[in-house]
Amino acid sequence: MTLEEKIAHLQTSSMEQARAEGNAIIDSHREMLEKELADHKKEAMHQSKLRIMEEKTKAKLALNQTRAKYQLEQKRRRGKVQQELKDKIFHEARQMVDAYMKTKEYDEFLVKCIRQAEKYAGDDLVTIYINASDEGKRGELEAMTGVSLTISKEDFIGGVRAVIHSRNILIDHSFLTQLRDEYEKFLLGGDGVA
Repeated sequence: MTLEEKIAHLQTSSMEQARAEGNAIIDSHREMLEKELADHKKEAMHQSKLRIMEEKTKAKLALNQTRAKYQLEQKRRRGKVQQELKDKIFHEARQMVDAYMKTKEYDEFLVKCIRQAEKYAGDDLVTIYINASDEGKRGELEAMTGVSLTISKEDFIGGVRAVIHSRNILIDHSFLTQLRDEYEKFLLGGDGVA
């Protein structure tokens, strides 16, 4: 082999070796970059999923807050309307009570209550009160029952109140108390919402 052939052969083998080493470096570098890209994609997907879950959680929280606010507002509105209706019903009930107090049945009710209070008191001293609005009926009621009646300083709309002092007993057949008690326990619509 001549020197030129030896140089050509050396040059060829050196170039092949350099290409092989270069290709190996490039392949190694490519594999490393592809692995980094895959890791980066995986991390980016993970971060993206976390962000999506976080945004979903925020959206659900905002929706729940909005829903709760809306439900509270609806409950307030419903409560207000129900209160207005309840007040209207009891205003009408009060008008019916006022009309009833002008009837003969009301006078009979007063007599019945006075007699019951006197009977319940027995031998104990009882003070029987009628409302100031019934003062005009006092004489007739006293004549019918034989009981001395006292005009109440407190307005209790109508009916009778009696006090047995010796036993600390109040017999309350006043319309004020009955209307107030019914108002307190009255449920509109029967759904348990007052």
